[in-house]
Amino acid sequence: MPKWSSFERFLADALETPLEQRQPLVNALLREHPNFPWVEGRKATFIYARSGAKSVAVNLDNVKSDPPFVPMQNLAGTSLWYVTLTFQEDDLLDYLIVVNDPMTPIAQERDIVQRIKNFWMADPYNPIRMKTQQMDVSVLRMSAARSFPDWAKLSRVPKGRVFEHQINSAQLNFTGRKLWVYTPPGYEHNKQAYPLLILNDGQWAIGTMQIPHVADALIKHGRMRPVIIAMIQSGDQSDRIKTYVSNDRHYFFTLTELLPFLQAQYRVDPTNLGVGGVAVSAIAAAHAALLNPAVFSQLIMLSPPLGKGIAEELLETYATRFDQARLLPRRIFQSVGRYEARSRFYNPAQTLRQILEKRADTAYKYAELGSGHGLVGFRSIVPEALSWAYPGEVSAT
Repeated sequence: MPKWSSFERFLADALETPLEQRQPLVNALLREHPNFPWVEGRKATFIYARSGAKSVAVNLDNVKSDPPFVPMQNLAGTSLWYVTLTFQEDDLLDYLIVVNDPMTPIAQERDIVQRIKNFWMADPYNPIRMKTQQMDVSVLRMSAARSFPDWAKLSRVPKGRVFEHQINSAQLNFTGRKLWVYTPPGYEHNKQAYPLLILNDGQWAIGTMQIPHVADALIKHGRMRPVIIAMIQSGDQSDRIKTYVSNDRHYFFTLTELLPFLQAQYRVDPTNLGVGGVAVSAIAAAHAALLNPAVFSQLIMLSPPLGKGIAEELLETYATRFDQARLLPRRIFQSVGRYEARSRFYNPAQTLRQILEKRADTAYKYAELGSGHGLVGFRSIVPEALSWAYPGEVSAT
Protein backbone atom coordinates (compact mmCIF):
# COMPACT_ATOMS: atom_id res chain seq x y z
CA MET A 1 0.00 0.00 0.00
CA PRO A 2 1.24 3.52 -0.77
CA LYS A 3 2.50 5.39 2.23
CA TRP A 4 1.12 8.70 0.98
CA SER A 5 -2.17 8.98 -0.91
CA SER A 6 -1.53 12.63 -1.76
CA PHE A 7 1.27 15.18 -1.68
CA GLU A 8 -0.65 17.02 1.01
CA ARG A 9 -0.46 13.92 3.25
CA PHE A 10 3.28 13.66 2.64
CA LEU A 11 3.76 17.33 3.47
CA ALA A 12 1.76 17.01 6.67
CA ASP A 13 3.95 14.07 7.79
CA ALA A 14 7.13 15.94 6.86
CA LEU A 15 6.19 19.07 8.78
CA GLU A 16 5.52 16.98 11.90
CA THR A 17 8.98 15.37 11.60
CA PRO A 18 12.11 16.92 13.17
CA LEU A 19 14.30 18.78 10.65
CA GLU A 20 17.16 16.30 10.81
CA GLN A 21 14.82 13.39 9.94
CA ARG A 22 13.02 14.94 6.98
CA GLN A 23 15.42 14.12 4.14
CA PRO A 24 14.82 10.34 4.46
CA LEU A 25 11.11 11.08 4.03
CA VAL A 26 11.88 12.99 0.82
CA ASN A 27 13.96 10.06 -0.43
CA ALA A 28 11.07 7.70 0.35
CA LEU A 29 8.62 9.96 -1.47
CA LEU A 30 10.76 9.92 -4.62
CA ARG A 31 11.04 6.14 -4.52
CA GLU A 32 7.31 5.75 -4.14
CA HIS A 33 6.28 8.53 -6.52
CA PRO A 34 9.17 9.15 -8.96
CA ASN A 35 7.16 11.05 -11.57
CA PHE A 36 5.89 14.60 -11.13
CA PRO A 37 3.85 16.79 -11.41
CA TRP A 38 1.56 14.90 -9.06
CA VAL A 39 -1.92 15.61 -10.47
CA GLU A 40 -4.84 15.37 -8.06
CA GLY A 41 -8.11 16.60 -9.51
CA ARG A 42 -7.50 20.17 -10.61
CA LYS A 43 -4.29 20.50 -8.59
CA ALA A 44 -0.77 19.69 -9.72
CA THR A 45 2.33 19.66 -7.50
CA PHE A 46 5.73 20.41 -9.01
CA ILE A 47 8.96 19.56 -7.20
CA TYR A 48 12.72 19.86 -7.43
CA ALA A 49 14.94 17.86 -5.10
CA ARG A 50 18.60 18.29 -5.98
CA SER A 51 21.35 19.86 -3.94
CA GLY A 52 22.73 23.33 -4.60
CA ALA A 53 19.42 25.11 -5.19
CA LYS A 54 19.04 28.52 -3.58
CA SER A 55 15.79 29.31 -5.38
CA VAL A 56 13.50 27.28 -7.62
CA ALA A 57 10.49 28.30 -9.70
CA VAL A 58 8.21 26.98 -12.45
CA ASN A 59 8.06 28.80 -15.78
CA LEU A 60 4.53 28.18 -16.99
CA ASP A 61 2.73 29.04 -20.19
CA ASN A 62 -0.23 30.63 -18.39
CA VAL A 63 1.74 32.94 -16.07
CA LYS A 64 1.48 36.56 -17.22
CA SER A 65 3.94 38.21 -14.80
CA ASP A 66 7.49 39.20 -15.73
CA PRO A 67 9.39 37.01 -15.18
CA PRO A 68 6.69 34.38 -15.85
CA PHE A 69 7.62 32.25 -12.84
CA VAL A 70 5.79 30.74 -9.88
CA PRO A 71 8.29 30.36 -7.00
CA MET A 72 8.63 27.05 -5.18
CA GLN A 73 8.98 26.71 -1.42
CA ASN A 74 11.75 24.76 0.26
CA LEU A 75 10.91 22.10 2.83
CA ALA A 76 13.26 23.10 5.62
CA GLY A 77 15.99 20.59 6.39
CA THR A 78 15.74 18.94 2.94
CA SER A 79 16.64 19.37 -0.72
CA LEU A 80 12.93 19.39 -1.65
CA TRP A 81 11.33 22.43 -3.26
CA TYR A 82 7.62 22.32 -4.12
CA VAL A 83 4.59 24.26 -5.24
CA THR A 84 0.97 23.17 -5.75
CA LEU A 85 -1.08 25.02 -8.36
CA THR A 86 -4.66 24.82 -9.61
CA PHE A 87 -5.50 24.30 -13.29
CA GLN A 88 -8.43 23.52 -15.55
CA GLU A 89 -9.00 19.80 -16.02
CA ASP A 90 -8.23 20.01 -19.77
CA ASP A 91 -5.05 22.09 -19.45
CA LEU A 92 -2.07 20.99 -21.53
CA LEU A 93 0.84 23.33 -20.83
CA ASP A 94 4.53 23.42 -21.55
CA TYR A 95 6.79 24.47 -18.70
CA LEU A 96 10.36 24.57 -17.43
CA ILE A 97 12.01 24.36 -14.02
CA VAL A 98 14.03 27.45 -13.15
CA VAL A 99 16.91 27.02 -10.66
CA ASN A 100 18.91 29.91 -9.15
CA ASP A 101 17.62 32.37 -11.75
CA PRO A 102 18.20 36.06 -10.88
CA MET A 103 14.40 36.56 -11.09
CA THR A 104 14.80 39.88 -12.89
CA PRO A 105 12.29 40.93 -15.59
CA ILE A 106 12.66 39.16 -18.94
CA ALA A 107 11.88 42.43 -20.71
CA GLN A 108 15.13 43.89 -19.38
CA GLU A 109 17.29 40.84 -20.12
CA ARG A 110 20.17 41.55 -22.53
CA ASP A 111 21.05 37.90 -23.19
CA ILE A 112 17.96 35.75 -22.71
CA VAL A 113 19.52 32.79 -24.56
CA GLN A 114 22.40 32.56 -22.07
CA ARG A 115 20.04 33.04 -19.14
CA ILE A 116 17.89 30.14 -20.28
CA LYS A 117 20.97 27.99 -20.80
CA ASN A 118 22.29 28.78 -17.32
CA PHE A 119 19.15 28.52 -15.20
CA TRP A 120 16.20 26.89 -17.03
CA MET A 121 15.70 23.19 -17.65
CA ALA A 122 13.15 20.52 -18.47
CA ASP A 123 11.62 18.92 -15.40
CA PRO A 124 13.90 16.01 -14.39
CA TYR A 125 10.92 14.26 -12.75
CA ASN A 126 8.56 14.41 -15.73
CA PRO A 127 8.96 11.88 -18.58
CA ILE A 128 6.51 13.77 -20.83
CA ARG A 129 8.60 16.13 -22.93
CA MET A 130 8.62 17.73 -26.32
CA LYS A 131 11.81 18.33 -28.28
CA THR A 132 12.16 21.70 -29.99
CA GLN A 133 15.02 23.15 -32.01
CA GLN A 134 16.11 25.21 -29.02
CA MET A 135 15.62 22.81 -26.08
CA ASP A 136 13.38 20.17 -24.56
CA VAL A 137 10.31 21.41 -22.70
CA SER A 138 8.22 19.51 -20.16
CA VAL A 139 4.49 19.00 -20.57
CA LEU A 140 1.83 19.24 -17.89
CA ARG A 141 -1.13 17.11 -18.94
CA MET A 142 -4.17 17.39 -16.70
CA SER A 143 -6.69 14.55 -16.45
CA ALA A 144 -9.03 15.66 -19.26
CA ALA A 145 -6.39 17.19 -21.56
CA ARG A 146 -5.95 16.12 -25.15
CA SER A 147 -3.66 13.16 -25.64
CA PHE A 148 0.00 13.93 -26.25
CA PRO A 149 1.73 10.82 -27.58
CA ASP A 150 5.04 10.63 -29.36
CA TRP A 151 3.50 9.86 -32.72
CA ALA A 152 6.85 8.73 -34.14
CA LYS A 153 6.88 5.77 -31.73
CA LEU A 154 3.65 4.18 -33.01
CA SER A 155 5.30 1.10 -34.48
CA ARG A 156 2.27 -0.75 -35.93
CA VAL A 157 1.19 2.06 -38.22
CA PRO A 158 1.87 1.83 -41.98
CA LYS A 159 4.28 4.59 -42.87
CA GLY A 160 4.09 7.11 -45.66
CA ARG A 161 7.22 8.62 -47.16
CA VAL A 162 8.76 12.07 -46.89
CA PHE A 163 10.75 13.59 -49.74
CA GLU A 164 12.92 16.68 -49.36
CA HIS A 165 13.23 19.23 -52.14
CA GLN A 166 14.63 22.72 -52.59
CA ILE A 167 12.57 25.42 -54.22
CA ASN A 168 13.25 28.94 -55.47
CA SER A 169 10.87 31.88 -55.67
CA ALA A 170 10.90 34.96 -57.86
CA GLN A 171 7.84 36.27 -56.01
CA LEU A 172 9.50 36.17 -52.58
CA ASN A 173 13.10 36.46 -53.77
CA PHE A 174 14.59 33.36 -52.17
CA THR A 175 16.55 30.36 -53.38
CA GLY A 176 17.16 26.92 -51.95
CA ARG A 177 14.36 26.90 -49.40
CA LYS A 178 13.48 23.43 -48.10
CA LEU A 179 10.24 21.75 -49.02
CA TRP A 180 9.20 18.47 -47.45
CA VAL A 181 6.49 16.43 -49.16
CA TYR A 182 4.66 13.60 -47.42
CA THR A 183 3.03 10.91 -49.53
CA PRO A 184 0.60 8.56 -47.75
CA PRO A 185 1.03 4.79 -47.42
CA GLY A 186 0.35 3.05 -50.74
CA TYR A 187 0.98 6.13 -52.88
CA GLU A 188 3.70 4.47 -54.94
CA HIS A 189 1.55 1.40 -55.69
CA ASN A 190 -1.28 3.09 -57.58
CA LYS A 191 -1.91 5.80 -60.13
CA GLN A 192 -4.70 7.77 -58.48
CA ALA A 193 -4.56 11.51 -57.81
CA TYR A 194 -4.54 12.66 -54.17
CA PRO A 195 -5.76 15.73 -52.32
CA LEU A 196 -3.01 18.18 -51.42
CA LEU A 197 -2.51 20.18 -48.24
CA ILE A 198 0.09 22.97 -48.24
CA LEU A 199 1.37 23.91 -44.79
CA ASN A 200 3.44 26.98 -44.00
CA ASP A 201 6.16 26.79 -41.32
CA GLY A 202 7.22 23.44 -42.70
CA GLN A 203 10.19 23.10 -40.35
CA TRP A 204 7.75 22.87 -37.42
CA ALA A 205 5.33 20.64 -39.32
CA ILE A 206 8.00 18.09 -40.25
CA GLY A 207 9.71 18.33 -36.86
CA THR A 208 8.09 19.13 -33.53
CA MET A 209 4.50 18.87 -34.72
CA GLN A 210 5.12 15.40 -36.23
CA ILE A 211 2.66 15.94 -39.10
CA PRO A 212 3.70 12.88 -41.19
CA HIS A 213 3.44 10.54 -38.18
CA VAL A 214 0.06 11.98 -37.18
CA ALA A 215 -1.20 11.56 -40.74
CA ASP A 216 -0.04 7.92 -40.81
CA ALA A 217 -2.04 7.14 -37.65
CA LEU A 218 -5.16 9.01 -38.76
CA ILE A 219 -5.16 7.33 -42.17
CA LYS A 220 -4.74 3.87 -40.66
CA HIS A 221 -7.77 4.35 -38.38
CA GLY A 222 -9.97 5.95 -41.03
CA ARG A 223 -9.99 9.37 -39.40
CA MET A 224 -8.37 11.06 -42.39
CA ARG A 225 -8.35 10.25 -46.08
CA PRO A 226 -4.94 9.73 -47.73
CA VAL A 227 -3.49 13.14 -48.57
CA ILE A 228 -0.25 14.56 -49.94
CA ILE A 229 1.11 17.15 -47.50
CA ALA A 230 3.62 19.76 -48.65
CA MET A 231 5.47 21.54 -45.84
CA ILE A 232 7.35 24.65 -46.93
CA GLN A 233 10.14 26.06 -44.77
CA SER A 234 9.63 29.61 -43.54
CA GLY A 235 12.24 32.30 -43.98
CA ASP A 236 13.93 34.59 -41.50
CA GLN A 237 11.82 34.87 -38.35
CA SER A 238 12.32 38.64 -38.32
CA ASP A 239 10.41 38.85 -41.63
CA ARG A 240 7.40 36.74 -40.61
CA ILE A 241 4.94 39.61 -40.42
CA LYS A 242 6.05 41.07 -43.76
CA THR A 243 5.99 37.67 -45.45
CA TYR A 244 2.76 36.27 -44.06
CA VAL A 245 0.32 39.11 -43.31
CA SER A 246 -1.81 40.05 -46.32
CA ASN A 247 1.13 39.61 -48.67
CA ASP A 248 -0.12 39.06 -52.22
CA ARG A 249 3.38 37.98 -53.24
CA HIS A 250 3.16 35.05 -50.82
CA TYR A 251 -0.21 34.14 -52.31
CA PHE A 252 1.21 34.27 -55.84
CA PHE A 253 4.20 32.19 -54.73
CA THR A 254 1.82 29.52 -53.43
CA LEU A 255 -0.44 29.63 -56.48
CA THR A 256 2.01 30.14 -59.35
CA GLU A 257 5.31 28.68 -58.10
CA LEU A 258 4.80 26.15 -55.31
CA LEU A 259 1.60 24.55 -56.59
CA PRO A 260 2.91 23.99 -60.17
CA PHE A 261 6.12 22.50 -58.74
CA LEU A 262 4.10 20.03 -56.68
CA GLN A 263 1.77 19.18 -59.56
CA ALA A 264 4.76 18.38 -61.76
CA GLN A 265 6.31 16.08 -59.17
CA TYR A 266 3.28 14.37 -57.59
CA ARG A 267 -0.18 13.09 -58.52
CA VAL A 268 -2.23 15.99 -57.18
CA ASP A 269 -6.01 16.27 -57.47
CA PRO A 270 -6.44 19.94 -58.53
CA THR A 271 -10.04 19.95 -57.30
CA ASN A 272 -9.07 19.17 -53.71
CA LEU A 273 -6.45 21.60 -52.44
CA GLY A 274 -5.97 23.05 -48.98
CA VAL A 275 -3.73 25.49 -47.12
CA GLY A 276 -2.87 25.86 -43.46
CA GLY A 277 -0.52 27.42 -40.99
CA VAL A 278 0.39 28.11 -37.40
CA ALA A 279 0.28 31.53 -35.73
CA VAL A 280 1.06 34.28 -38.25
CA SER A 281 1.60 31.76 -41.06
CA ALA A 282 -2.08 30.82 -40.59
CA ILE A 283 -2.82 34.39 -41.71
CA ALA A 284 -1.04 33.71 -45.00
CA ALA A 285 -3.16 30.59 -45.43
CA ALA A 286 -6.33 32.55 -44.68
CA HIS A 287 -5.30 35.27 -47.15
CA ALA A 288 -4.84 32.72 -49.93
CA ALA A 289 -8.12 30.95 -49.15
CA LEU A 290 -10.06 34.22 -49.06
CA LEU A 291 -8.53 35.40 -52.32
CA ASN A 292 -9.23 32.10 -54.07
CA PRO A 293 -11.64 29.77 -52.21
CA ALA A 294 -12.46 28.04 -55.47
CA VAL A 295 -8.90 26.70 -55.57
CA PHE A 296 -8.12 26.37 -51.84
CA SER A 297 -11.18 24.55 -50.58
CA GLN A 298 -9.75 23.54 -47.17
CA LEU A 299 -8.30 25.95 -44.61
CA ILE A 300 -6.51 25.19 -41.33
CA MET A 301 -5.78 28.07 -38.94
CA LEU A 302 -3.98 27.18 -35.70
CA SER A 303 -3.87 30.17 -33.33
CA PRO A 304 -3.89 32.95 -35.93
CA PRO A 305 -3.23 36.43 -34.49
CA LEU A 306 -6.29 38.47 -35.42
CA GLY A 307 -6.10 41.44 -33.06
CA LYS A 308 -3.98 43.99 -31.25
CA GLY A 309 -0.22 44.20 -31.69
CA ILE A 310 2.13 44.24 -34.66
CA ALA A 311 0.27 44.75 -37.96
CA GLU A 312 -3.07 45.00 -36.16
CA GLU A 313 -4.50 47.34 -38.81
CA LEU A 314 -4.25 44.46 -41.31
CA LEU A 315 -5.02 41.59 -38.95
CA GLU A 316 -8.21 43.17 -37.67
CA THR A 317 -9.62 43.21 -41.21
CA TYR A 318 -9.85 39.42 -41.41
CA ALA A 319 -13.09 39.11 -39.47
CA THR A 320 -14.74 41.48 -41.93
CA ARG A 321 -13.17 39.70 -44.88
CA PHE A 322 -14.59 36.36 -43.76
CA ASP A 323 -17.96 37.95 -43.00
CA GLN A 324 -18.25 39.64 -46.37
CA ALA A 325 -16.73 36.86 -48.49
CA ARG A 326 -19.08 35.79 -51.26
CA LEU A 327 -17.60 32.30 -51.11
CA LEU A 328 -15.64 30.49 -48.40
CA PRO A 329 -13.52 27.31 -48.44
CA ARG A 330 -15.64 24.18 -48.14
CA ARG A 331 -14.04 23.17 -44.83
CA ILE A 332 -12.43 25.43 -42.21
CA PHE A 333 -10.69 24.51 -38.97
CA GLN A 334 -9.77 27.15 -36.39
CA SER A 335 -8.19 26.80 -32.95
CA VAL A 336 -7.00 29.09 -30.16
CA GLY A 337 -5.41 28.58 -26.76
CA ARG A 338 -7.21 29.63 -23.59
CA TYR A 339 -4.03 31.25 -22.27
CA GLU A 340 -3.02 33.10 -25.40
CA ALA A 341 -2.93 36.91 -25.27
CA ARG A 342 -6.54 38.04 -24.98
CA SER A 343 -6.49 41.05 -27.29
CA ARG A 344 -4.30 39.50 -30.00
CA PHE A 345 -5.49 35.90 -30.10
CA TYR A 346 -8.33 34.82 -27.83
CA ASN A 347 -10.94 37.59 -28.10
CA PRO A 348 -10.67 38.07 -31.88
CA ALA A 349 -10.85 34.27 -32.26
CA GLN A 350 -14.28 34.40 -30.61
CA THR A 351 -15.38 37.12 -33.01
CA LEU A 352 -14.34 35.05 -36.02
CA ARG A 353 -16.01 32.00 -34.53
CA GLN A 354 -19.35 33.84 -34.29
CA ILE A 355 -19.06 34.88 -37.92
CA LEU A 356 -18.15 31.46 -39.31
CA GLU A 357 -20.70 29.53 -37.27
CA LYS A 358 -23.43 31.53 -39.01
CA ARG A 359 -22.20 30.72 -42.50
CA ALA A 360 -24.07 27.92 -44.24
CA ASP A 361 -21.57 27.62 -47.10
CA THR A 362 -18.70 26.07 -45.11
CA ALA A 363 -18.21 23.11 -42.79
CA TYR A 364 -16.57 24.87 -39.85
CA LYS A 365 -15.01 23.57 -36.64
CA TYR A 366 -13.63 25.59 -33.74
CA ALA A 367 -11.45 24.19 -30.95
CA GLU A 368 -10.30 25.87 -27.75
CA LEU A 369 -7.22 24.41 -26.09
CA GLY A 370 -6.16 24.55 -22.48
CA SER A 371 -2.81 25.83 -23.71
CA GLY A 372 -0.87 28.98 -24.46
CA HIS A 373 0.76 30.07 -27.67
CA GLY A 374 3.27 27.28 -28.12
CA LEU A 375 4.15 24.10 -29.97
CA VAL A 376 2.70 21.82 -27.29
CA GLY A 377 -0.77 23.17 -27.96
CA PHE A 378 -0.22 23.25 -31.70
CA ARG A 379 0.86 19.61 -31.82
CA SER A 380 -2.01 18.47 -29.63
CA ILE A 381 -4.64 19.91 -31.98
CA VAL A 382 -3.10 18.66 -35.24
CA PRO A 383 -5.08 15.37 -35.32
CA GLU A 384 -8.40 17.23 -35.05
CA ALA A 385 -7.37 19.77 -37.67
CA LEU A 386 -6.27 17.18 -40.24
CA SER A 387 -9.26 14.89 -39.70
CA TRP A 388 -11.66 17.83 -40.07
CA ALA A 389 -10.06 19.24 -43.21
CA TYR A 390 -9.81 15.82 -44.91
CA PRO A 391 -12.20 13.46 -43.09
CA GLY A 392 -11.81 9.75 -43.59
CA GLU A 393 -14.51 7.11 -43.54
CA VAL A 394 -14.75 7.08 -39.74
CA SER A 395 -14.74 10.89 -39.35
CA ALA A 396 -17.38 11.30 -42.01
CA THR A 397 -19.87 8.98 -40.31
